[in-house]
Amino acid sequence: MPNLSVNIASLHLKNPVLTASGTFGYGTEFAPFLNLEALGGFVVKGTTLLPREGNDYPRMVETPSGMLNCVGLQNKGVEYFCEHIYPTLKDLDTNVIVNVSGSTIEDYVACAARIAELKHIPAIELNISCPNVKAGGMAFGVTSVGAAAVVKAVRAAYSKTLIVKLSPNVTDITEIARAVEAEGADSVSLINTLLGMAIDIERRCPALSINTGGLSGPAVRPVALRMVWQVAKAVNIPVIGLGGIVTAEDAISFIMAGATAIQIGTANFLNPSCAEQVAQGIAAWMESHKVNNLDEIRGCV
Repeated sequence: MPNLSVNIASLHLKNPVLTASGTFGYGTEFAPFLNLEALGGFVVKGTTLLPREGNDYPRMVETPSGMLNCVGLQNKGVEYFCEHIYPTLKDLDTNVIVNVSGSTIEDYVACAARIAELKHIPAIELNISCPNVKAGGMAFGVTSVGAAAVVKAVRAAYSKTLIVKLSPNVTDITEIARAVEAEGADSVSLINTLLGMAIDIERRCPALSINTGGLSGPAVRPVALRMVWQVAKAVNIPVIGLGGIVTAEDAISFIMAGATAIQIGTANFLNPSCAEQVAQGIAAWMESHKVNNLDEIRGCV
């Protein structure tokens, strides 16, 4: 059997398949459809220091080969996660990763520090696509200075594996990746959603409540693949690739572009068993192509 295991800093994955934050709930919702422990791990929905109601409805709309969303990080806050969700996840034989979000650097730090207290959460994924309320709403991740500042502060408060999720809505994503690597990121994951818009021509107004939202799904895959390929050549830390991955073949293309691991996102809504099927498909492809270890094909393009 081929060896599918990979390492993200000190984080060991039995296979390279993770699920993407915001598409997999807290994991347990998907337990009837797949074996959670067959995955390399999963990333739970975005968690903030305090509860958030999210944006008004409508906040989701279908697009060709994808979807737009402006959910707005609706969640019950980190204390609720620690007290009510963590006990249901802590004994799973896989990696549970918490996506941490915030509106100020202080929020990020406090939320990460609280998650650090949880013994069976080995990593966090830092969502730096959030609007910085102290900088007029500009997302932390769209400038090297902003991205570096939040990663530096969280790194000082968090000693476990730190993954930083990068926004594609920038001029040069490699510049942002190098900036967070320099401040102590153990890995980068990319891409987050692309900013998009849909208009309801019958109502003559935007289809989403806040006008714009994040585009995800197969429509973004070529853009995501290009950015993963660029970043993998620009940094020395592991890259986690995501953006429109639906099949094992999609996942393998990201690994060939340089990704150490991948995440399944929007495809979870269409096929809740997708992540496990992709892991099985990668193994089958490796066996049929006589590839014993993912190192043999990683970054071959």
